[in-house]
Amino acid sequence: MPRPEKQTSLDYSIWQDALQYMVLRMGLSTRDGAGRPDPSLGTRFVWGHKSRVRMEGNRIPFSLMDEAAIATFTEYRQDLEQIGTQIDIATLPRAEQLAFWINLHNVAIIEQIALNYPLKAPSRLLLGANQTPLDETAFITVGGVAMSPKDIRTRIVYPNWKDAKVIYGFFRGDVGSPSIQREAHTAENTERLLREGATEFVNSLRGVEGFGKNLLVSAIYEEAAPFYFPQMGDDLKAHLAKFAEDEVAELLASKSGVKVNQYEETIADLAGGQREPGYNATYSDGRLNGTRIPPSVARYLGERAKKYEKLRKEGRTGRVFIMPGDGSDLIGAEDEEAPEQEPVADPAETPSAG
Repeated sequence: MPRPEKQTSLDYSIWQDALQYMVLRMGLSTRDGAGRPDPSLGTRFVWGHKSRVRMEGNRIPFSLMDEAAIATFTEYRQDLEQIGTQIDIATLPRAEQLAFWINLHNVAIIEQIALNYPLKAPSRLLLGANQTPLDETAFITVGGVAMSPKDIRTRIVYPNWKDAKVIYGFFRGDVGSPSIQREAHTAENTERLLREGATEFVNSLRGVEGFGKNLLVSAIYEEAAPFYFPQMGDDLKAHLAKFAEDEVAELLASKSGVKVNQYEETIADLAGGQREPGYNATYSDGRLNGTRIPPSVARYLGERAKKYEKLRKEGRTGRVFIMPGDGSDLIGAEDEEAPEQEPVADPAETPSAG
């Protein structure tokens, strides 16, 4: 496998354009649980999103995508796999390596959800002849090695990057996940995007809540614990404290125990993974053709507008992040001297993290 030049920089402009086009920002969490929406007129059934954390986390309009749009995800995932086969990713600068793995992971997740939509919970999607879960199915191939999305996280990135912020780069397709960003990760912006993702997630209900004497935290921390939070206690609290705003900081100080909260596995789309009867939208050339937006999506967008109005009144629609000068807190002092990781180690020969 050829070694790239030291100054090699991978171009993600196609993925950048796609993300800016399809990702709907939901803004910061208000930390107010949403009430159950009213059912449609003439029925007791509630279509669309209805969980108490439905107003958190960015969204992708899977229900509005046609086959041509979905095919581009497969093509781009294959393009990234080819890049990872043609060059030795492990010889790239550390920030370039990380951006590559995050983008490949997220493209692959979005591709499979789009191919299998409608889908209420990505974690329940079973793929292949063996019907294995999406997250554990080795449908990604780099350098001749098949790997799953979970392999990328727990066998490539988590063991080789010492800064726990990397966990906020990985989108899992559901509401409980760290948000998908409207930018592709690059060597230049990954530190900023991870910091923004960490701040949004830690200060959301799906990230941290309190119940009785316990701090309730997302299940994503349980997966990452062997690498970053071995005790799931003080070390996790120390990590959360780096990004906690006032309300969460108070929870960290007042709750003695740490427990994993219920994970919201509903798909991070606009329609709750459902196609509402009578509203079969088609999406072509950037335009919604021939039908009205389903009432459940219209309701959801109305709730989003009210949330943004509340954030505006609170002065929380914008955020300034103070960034380190050289990105060293992402790589970590120990990382700088660490040996290069093997980027495509055979998962069958690598100890599992969970």
